[in-house]
Amino acid sequence: MNNMTETALLDLGVQALQEHGLKVQVQKEPKIGRDLQADAWLRVGTAKQHTDYVVEVKRTVTPTTLGAVVTQLRHTATIAGRPPLLVTGYITPPMADQLKGLDQQFADAAGNAYLTGPGVLVFVTGRKPEQNANAARPGRAFATAGLKVTFALLCNPALVTAPHRAIATAADVALGVVPAVLKDLQQLGYVGDLKGKRGTRRLFDVPRLLAQWAETYAHLLRPRTLIGRYYVPALDGWKDWPLKQQDAQWGGEPAGALLTKYLRPGELTIYAKKLPGTLAARQKFMKEAAPGHTAVVEVRKQFWNFPADPRHPGLVPPLLVYADLLATGDARCIETAKMIYDEHIVRLFAED
Repeated sequence: MNNMTETALLDLGVQALQEHGLKVQVQKEPKIGRDLQADAWLRVGTAKQHTDYVVEVKRTVTPTTLGAVVTQLRHTATIAGRPPLLVTGYITPPMADQLKGLDQQFADAAGNAYLTGPGVLVFVTGRKPEQNANAARPGRAFATAGLKVTFALLCNPALVTAPHRAIATAADVALGVVPAVLKDLQQLGYVGDLKGKRGTRRLFDVPRLLAQWAETYAHLLRPRTLIGRYYVPALDGWKDWPLKQQDAQWGGEPAGALLTKYLRPGELTIYAKKLPGTLAARQKFMKEAAPGHTAVVEVRKQFWNFPADPRHPGLVPPLLVYADLLATGDARCIETAKMIYDEHIVRLFAED
């Protein structure tokens, strides 16, 4: 954990579990043979039975960050070999139901909790927090412009060694943004020189950096990319829409469908520099739903400036597809995001 805010949340979460009659013991970090930066290790249970958890502390969880948070927890659990426990400031009743549906155990500072294990079943919702915990102001790497720089680096890790001007061009940000973002990433341990050798700059702990980026992107940058939500008569035949002629690309659910052949889009997402007017006219985009005109198309502004992956023509970078699917909070979209991570993203972060 990086600050006292998360430490305080963990203490409150432990206290809340104890108030439910559970025994809670903070454990030392176990030797698991792999590097894992977990926030805590807890043993929770009764006098006779218990479960050992790996804990991730999040100040807040919202519908748009739910997918990223759950995916990070599952990744952590795979490495740790323990079930993951989410500890956070406050979980609303609808969010509690979603987490329970995803079988994600949690405890919040208000006393809401879902735990299931040997001899234990706790599901408490509806308790209100005494006061809202304010999230700390993000560093430059996780402010709006910094998220663009970090995105460019995640899509092309080798870019971290490029001149600042090249990084700024790829991220579509002002040149002055780049040094501050790189410094912030370095202080956070995400950027450094390989084995202390100057001039060998690279990214470190990339899966965790991606998890933090996806979570912050969902509530900070993503809402600002929306050009508009429109309604069309139907989504049938969407694969034949001429996006290339409009300098546009598929993102979100349609991109997920094309990458995995698994998901059937419930709505379409298009990324472009501006509203593709010819396409909008041809497909009869409307700003308001009407009888027989209820299928949704959202148009989002492209926020990067580097070429599309030739292996995926017509699609935004798989990393963005992954993040947008997580931001839906939909279980099937989250499952599709996991498939994209395994098939298209992990290879970007392979060790040299």
